[in-house]
Amino acid sequence: MSSKPKSEAKVPVLKGQEAEDKVLEYIKRMNRPYGAVDVAANLKGAVPKTATQKILVALAEKGELVQKTYGKTTFFVANQANVPTLPAEEITSLKEELKAVEEENRLLAAEVKTSAAELAKMKSSPTDAELAVEIARVTQVIKQAEGRLKTLQSGTPLVSEKELSQIDTDWTKWRTEWIRRKKIFTIFWDMVTDALPPQEAKCLAEDLGIEFDTQEHAALERGPLCAPKSTVPLKRKR
Repeated sequence: MSSKPKSEAKVPVLKGQEAEDKVLEYIKRMNRPYGAVDVAANLKGAVPKTATQKILVALAEKGELVQKTYGKTTFFVANQANVPTLPAEEITSLKEELKAVEEENRLLAAEVKTSAAELAKMKSSPTDAELAVEIARVTQVIKQAEGRLKTLQSGTPLVSEKELSQIDTDWTKWRTEWIRRKKIFTIFWDMVTDALPPQEAKCLAEDLGIEFDTQEHAALERGPLCAPKSTVPLKRKR
């Protein structure tokens, strides 16, 4: 069989002067308004609720507490007139101590800010392992660049005549195909947009994702790169 949970130790119930001293000590220590129910609950039953109410009223009559009533609820608070005040010298000393603590706190906050910035910088910096990998990569890039540089310095042609010829052949082939397709597109596009106002034709092209040649494209077409190569030698003038 499972054993029954142990009940909490009962708080001894105070009576008479002990109960009054306990209630007064609690009110002064907390220094905030309380009702009889709250005081009895916070004292864990050391003073019953009925006795707490009577003690609070009696202490208010003695001037130890101030009694305030709000609607049907009555609150009691320590009489502030009985609260001891600090001498002016001690208040001045506390103010100076507070000022020193605030200055120290300001300096510490600045140190924390600086340390946080340094930490963030360190975290963003590459680790030793990452640096080793990057150094190896850059070293390989340098070796490749030096190899190409040596080839250039030696005067060795980078592209053979055969490769140049193949490039020219491919260029001519695909440029001819591009001109043929552009001509077909232009014919059909003119047929489709013939009856459309220019603005509607422009909107239609945007909707279809059609991109026309820009001024740069037109300039390139007029340039020497796209100029037709003459296969017939020119005759000298006599």
